[in-house]
Amino acid sequence: MTETEYIIECDNLVKIYKTDETEVMALQGMDCKVARGELMAIIGNSGSGKSTFLNMIGGLDRPTAGRLYVDGLDLFRMSEKELVEYKRSKVGFVWQNNARNLIPYLPAWQNVQMPMLLKKRADGKKRAEELLDLVGMAHKRHARLSELSGGEQQRIAIAIALANDPDILLADEPTGSVDPQTASYIFGTFQRLNRELGLTIVIVTHDLSVADKVSRVVSIRDGKISSERIMKTDYAGQLESVGTLDDTAGEAHFTSHEEFAILDRNGRVQIPPEFLSAMELEGNRVKLEMEDGRVVIEAPKKESKQS
Repeated sequence: MTETEYIIECDNLVKIYKTDETEVMALQGMDCKVARGELMAIIGNSGSGKSTFLNMIGGLDRPTAGRLYVDGLDLFRMSEKELVEYKRSKVGFVWQNNARNLIPYLPAWQNVQMPMLLKKRADGKKRAEELLDLVGMAHKRHARLSELSGGEQQRIAIAIALANDPDILLADEPTGSVDPQTASYIFGTFQRLNRELGLTIVIVTHDLSVADKVSRVVSIRDGKISSERIMKTDYAGQLESVGTLDDTAGEAHFTSHEEFAILDRNGRVQIPPEFLSAMELEGNRVKLEMEDGRVVIEAPKKESKQS
């Protein structure tokens, strides 16, 4: 299999959920590419389709239509057996709900070792302790779920997700239940893994503050990508150590960015609600003009009322 620049490629991706009475289109012809080794975040309101997209990449749900390739593998055409192997070896998941990440009655190191048992890995315990050290949790190797803070649980969850050496780490609202300081530290852990392991990391989040912590922010609205922000990096250190929560030196800060609106295959673009609000539109008509190589969108002139 030839390695390409992009590890994730989706083309005109559609997902429709049906019940006896309703039909919901969660993804509406979404196009997206994720480069190898990229650290990116997907943001959007509830119901925008971001978690659905993550589940598609993770092999937890199948597309209704379109194309989805991960590392050259066509997820649309995989058998159930192939999909199980894909989920075990290609992707690692970190969930917001820690009950999905950890088995409460097992110590941390056994939680991390658990996925390795399916692979019958002989050095499972040693590797589990190495991963706990990697995320700064070696000192909690014998702790159980009830003995860990929310941030500690989430870092152990990251170690579990890395247990079978995946190519892609997927995180669904990983900081949704922790305080801002802990959230910043968790993102610092993602940055370190991305830099040191070359791991592709895709994070779904409501947290708009992620913009200065990832290399690309993709906004989803109504099942499509509406905009992207490409960040420029200013590293505040070498990210050599993940120690205590006070150890923030070495966290990468993305201090500037370019923002782009995304055209769909029919040449349509979604205008952010705040832009539309500032235009003070009456109705749904806008004036569209080409001016010095730029497309200008403005509200129609209001007609004066006759007395």
